Amino acid sequence: MKSIKNVSFKGKKVLLRVDFNVPVDEKGRITDDTRMKEAMPTIEKLLSDDASIIIMAHFGRPKKGGFEPEFSLEPVAKHLSEMLNKQIIFSNELDLDKIAETASKMKERDVMLLENIRFYPQETKGDVSFAKKLSSLGDAYINDAFGAAHREHVSTATIAQFFPNDKYFGFLMENELINLQKLINNPKKPFTAIIGGSKVSSKIDILNNLSLIADNIIIGGAMAYTFLKALGFSIGNSLFEEDNLTTAKEIIENLKKNNTKLFLPIDHIIADKFDNNAKIEKTENENIPNGFMGMDIGEKTIELFDRVILSSKTILWNGPVGVFEMSSFANGTYSIAKCIANATKQGAFSAVGGGDSVSAIHHSGYSNDISYISTGGGAMLEYLEGKTLPGVKAIEE
Repeated sequence: MKSIKNVSFKGKKVLLRVDFNVPVDEKGRITDDTRMKEAMPTIEKLLSDDASIIIMAHFGRPKKGGFEPEFSLEPVAKHLSEMLNKQIIFSNELDLDKIAETASKMKERDVMLLENIRFYPQETKGDVSFAKKLSSLGDAYINDAFGAAHREHVSTATIAQFFPNDKYFGFLMENELINLQKLINNPKKPFTAIIGGSKVSSKIDILNNLSLIADNIIIGGAMAYTFLKALGFSIGNSLFEEDNLTTAKEIIENLKKNNTKLFLPIDHIIADKFDNNAKIEKTENENIPNGFMGMDIGEKTIELFDRVILSSKTILWNGPVGVFEMSSFANGTYSIAKCIANATKQGAFSAVGGGDSVSAIHHSGYSNDISYISTGGGAMLEYLEGKTLPGVKAIEE
């Protein structure tokens, strides 16, 4: 693995791609700087080497091409300056020739943050000529943006070809890959994967790939109702994907063929409408009556899932098992978080990934008890699906 650990970048200008796509409030204030904190070890290593750093990042999804004030990295620049306790170079300049002029004057330990890299239409097209011009700003390239590693964009992949002997993974990327490989390459058994969320369609590949390596697969969230419907249970008014009932049956058969045990909810917390203040009831078994929809897993299901998780040596969690954003239906998801934390304390290796799962583990208060929390939902999923990530391939080639 092309790590920066034992490489000196003294006297070099380093082009560093990070994931600073952080949430902000209506006044443009950063509400969660976790992604920025996770890039600090790489930045601090480069500063300790007396390198100068040119940081590339995206923010939101600008579509017009050119500068869009609501997607400017200016709030990020201010926050980064505070985190580093030093003045950084930032402007909303998009002319690469003028940026190159500024870069040529950078001294050791200077930090420059470029404006939102997606303001350039060439970025998302993987434009080679743009990549070449961008590469001329630096002497080395480091990709530390795992959250964007599944994108074949200029700053995440294309640019690497212009640094054949000076391209590396940052510490965050390195850590992500090491931990994901623990899940895929000879995981300690039993291996349990908890897959939740709303759509079967978005999890088909990961379920099929996990069936080859996992001993148990727990399915929760809205996608569980598609599986229960496929098995002939009544799901009332619960959300499900009618056009994926056949797919659900095929996944069930595939799991059987690979001797992977499937666990679905055996009771539910149900509501008469999708509302935190709805009329709430509990079911005795898998079936949900008409006029009600499944909103969370019930106590029997929590007990069942807990037994499976606590008997596991490797645990993957991707996707909540209920509508945890509503307090009335958060118990199941937070119970899963607690159980994974307990299993980890007993020696299991646990991995959590995906925006909602990461949010749930942080809100549950158990994030410090998890072995590994991924910074990249989409990238993590694609890696576990067995796909090659462009941002990884570009460095390893």
